[in-house]
Amino acid sequence: MSALHALRTRLVDWLVGAAYPLWSSRGVDPVNGGFMEILERDGQAMPRPRRARVQARQVYAFAQAPALGWQGDAAGIARRGMDFFSTYYRRRDGLFRALVDAGGAPLDEQALLYDQAFALLGHAAAAAALDALDEFEGRALELRHAIDVHLRAEDGSFRSEETSADHRESNPHMHLLEAYLAWAEIGRDPAWAAGVRSLAELALTRLIRKDSGALGESYLATWQPTPGAAGRIIEPGHQFEWAWLLLRCERWHTAPVRAAALRLMAIGEEFGVRDGVAINALNDDFEVKDAAARFWPQTERLKAALLAAAVTGEARYRSMAEAAASSFFPYLNTPLPGLWLDMRLPSGEFVDAPAPASTFYHVVGAIAALNKAAPAR
Repeated sequence: MSALHALRTRLVDWLVGAAYPLWSSRGVDPVNGGFMEILERDGQAMPRPRRARVQARQVYAFAQAPALGWQGDAAGIARRGMDFFSTYYRRRDGLFRALVDAGGAPLDEQALLYDQAFALLGHAAAAAALDALDEFEGRALELRHAIDVHLRAEDGSFRSEETSADHRESNPHMHLLEAYLAWAEIGRDPAWAAGVRSLAELALTRLIRKDSGALGESYLATWQPTPGAAGRIIEPGHQFEWAWLLLRCERWHTAPVRAAALRLMAIGEEFGVRDGVAINALNDDFEVKDAAARFWPQTERLKAALLAAAVTGEARYRSMAEAAASSFFPYLNTPLPGLWLDMRLPSGEFVDAPAPASTFYHVVGAIAALNKAAPAR
């Protein structure tokens, strides 16, 4: 564990000493408490429309800060962020619109399942960070009911948007499972655990392919892969992320999920890790489709490996975790500490581009998992 402890110390120090201070000062709108979408290489915020998912994800990211040792105003940031989110994104039907401008004016009224999932997760994070379970579980239950009314399909799955009757996507279901798990761990309503079981069963029976054990991205309503290139895509990052979630489901799901989760990890590691990093995409024959590597798949590889090491006790997963954590540092090698490089090219070079706020949720979640697995001595 000594290597993991050393990696944990370096990454927590970066997060607490550089990232939280920078994103709390530059990434939070001082006028209304909402969150900026992106920071330039000099740390200045770019004036962009604000997606619902980023608002909820940043609430989650700041809610983890006290447990990691940050002494800033995490609770205040989370509260103001949730106030902005609830005021300007919530539609009259209880769902959350996709996009507003910096002042909160609606720009896109679509209610996407992906965004609703993160709204549920943001409510769970706020409930814990603000010691306000009754308040935020009440709001979450209202949102869950609205999701069921407007987005649930007849077979128990969910449409990605209100009009997508003939199409299903795995990614929004994955984040819905993440949100249900967060609520099952802290909430009082037993239907959270029932939702965990239902979504895990959907993954096992519909989303994971029987022939290979891989999990695709795009499906018809009949659960056949979408015709064409979209139906062939296998994302290594999502193999790791689903594995992490399914391993967490063992507490609530009666059927075995571990074998399926470890198979997803094996696919991600064997076919999706090239030159030490998890790449963006494979085809369903496991040939490389996109050899570039965004930062977020590295974070999901770390989370999955840490949890697999804990539940199996196998040293190979600890080694995988060490490799995944080590892969973070080139992405964090920026002139202004606290930012990151979001894309590594197949050549090994990094794209010099602004840092998207959406990645912070992934980075914080992974470092929090490492902090829990290898706490300070």
